[in-house]
Amino acid sequence: MTLSPTERARYSRHLLLPEIGAAGQERLKAARVLVVGAGGLGSPASLYLAAAGVGTLAIVDHDQVELSNLQRQLLFDTASVGAGKALSARARLRSLNDEIDVVAHQVELRAANARELLAGHDCIIDGSDRLATRYLVNDACVLLRLPLVSAAIHRFEGQAMTYLPGQGPCYRCLFPESAAGAAPSCAEAGVLGVLPGMLGALQATEAIKVVLGIGAPLVGRLLTYDALAMEWHEFRFRRRSDCAVCGDAPTIRTLADSAASCALDAAPLWPRVDAHELQRRLGAAGAAGQAAPTVVDVREAYEYEAGHLDGSVNIPLGQLARRIGELPAHSPLVFVCRSGRRSQSACELSARAGIQSVVDLEGGLLAWAAAVDPSIKVA
Repeated sequence: MTLSPTERARYSRHLLLPEIGAAGQERLKAARVLVVGAGGLGSPASLYLAAAGVGTLAIVDHDQVELSNLQRQLLFDTASVGAGKALSARARLRSLNDEIDVVAHQVELRAANARELLAGHDCIIDGSDRLATRYLVNDACVLLRLPLVSAAIHRFEGQAMTYLPGQGPCYRCLFPESAAGAAPSCAEAGVLGVLPGMLGALQATEAIKVVLGIGAPLVGRLLTYDALAMEWHEFRFRRRSDCAVCGDAPTIRTLADSAASCALDAAPLWPRVDAHELQRRLGAAGAAGQAAPTVVDVREAYEYEAGHLDGSVNIPLGQLARRIGELPAHSPLVFVCRSGRRSQSACELSARAGIQSVVDLEGGLLAWAAAVDPSIKVA
């Protein structure tokens, strides 16, 4: 796969590097890399891979662009808000480099479609923000024998590692079990906007090294970054003989097994009500002595102002711990958010504070708009 004159001009700085040169650039042109998640990590990783000339770049993401994404997800701009992330990413990456193919998968990665989506790629980059997805991607790469570059971010800290089939340990060797709720999302814990840029660029670097077969990838090495201290640390780890997926006697042999192992992480920790049940409870308030539930919206103020349930109160999740005393002690509580993730964290926080009667709205206000009131605006 030879380079055109235009490509030689575009990648001229690569061609000057003896480790890459024309032969290496042609390998990049022939490469197929898939990025799981077009968010904080996937944005810089995919931008740098597109600029580097990876011939086929696939993006998997089922979410839509939100205004709060723009603080760190540089694939998108204000005009992208409300659009599908994968489709928007494809347009942005093609505008950056029209010499490459960009494939958009506007779907959620699940055990049922993971093999189809991941197979045939030379390297997988995991930029997901859910533990269940992270384990699924790892397990799929081990089972399909695909190189994987994994990273994660939290507040001011990040970490990254690389898995190469048959050459080192996988993600489960380092983190054997998934702890449900142990890793709050950016919406719950916050994140420094530039942090995913550091880790996403590192992921792109590792992927290029893997494709070209140069340098020393982060195999058996967990690299951590602390932005506040501006410190990098490296921790070495080995393959575990008892690893559930890459060990000597693995219990995870199929993607269905992987999905089952992640079920705890994917399951809600606290009781939930669906939109119709919440509508019934609100309508039945006062009848037969039934106490009216207090609906607490834990979204940010700008989200709440855009549209909310009548009678609800707004206490953003980040303020809930210090404002816990504002919650009524003798009224059932129903926490709501956009999609049902922050509300589960609110349930846990409230339960730890000794408040017993707490539930949340399954699927959040997006589910309410779909099932009960399509006129409500969900930011």
